[in-house]
Amino acid sequence: MNPKIDKLIKLFAKLPRVGSRGGQRIALALLQDKTGRAENLAAALMDAYDTIAPCACCGVLTDRGMLCEFCRDENRNNGQMCIVRDMADVWTLEKSAVFNGRYHIIGGLLSGAGGVLPEDLNIKNLADRIQNENITEIIFALPNTVEGKTTQHYIISVIGDMDGVTFSELASGVPLGGDLDYIDDGTLTLAFGGRKAL
Repeated sequence: MNPKIDKLIKLFAKLPRVGSRGGQRIALALLQDKTGRAENLAAALMDAYDTIAPCACCGVLTDRGMLCEFCRDENRNNGQMCIVRDMADVWTLEKSAVFNGRYHIIGGLLSGAGGVLPEDLNIKNLADRIQNENITEIIFALPNTVEGKTTQHYIISVIGDMDGVTFSELASGVPLGGDLDYIDDGTLTLAFGGRKAL
């Protein structure tokens, strides 16, 4: 195989949920395309790479140097903050329209085996955000896994002594070991509506 094609396949295969077979399909589709899709994709990817960065406040991807749409929207300043693992979780919640508050992306889950430590997570400014934005409820929408629960307990231990702040988590409907972006809108609505206090 041509080393350039092999390199391309391997790079695509490293993307989440793609794998080597998916990497082959993507590479072949782009290399054999006659419509200019590969060039458009390359240009769009470079543009996004150069101009998109995490919001300095919450971690949502936005234009570099700007607060994201959620942090700028005063209608979302309703006292609720949803803590999620990554941007995919934000998109899932927004698509289901079950939440209309502020987000905070922590960027991963604590994992001894994976080498993810507390300092690797985006939680340094969390206590300040809670005070400055008058947050009264923290909703955890982390995966229902050992790592998710460990991360949740750690965050509560760090910010748990704040007056007037309650903690809740998604209720039944989110299966053990489940990720938000695999859950349908109806199940997510039930889980969000029936969230339980911690």
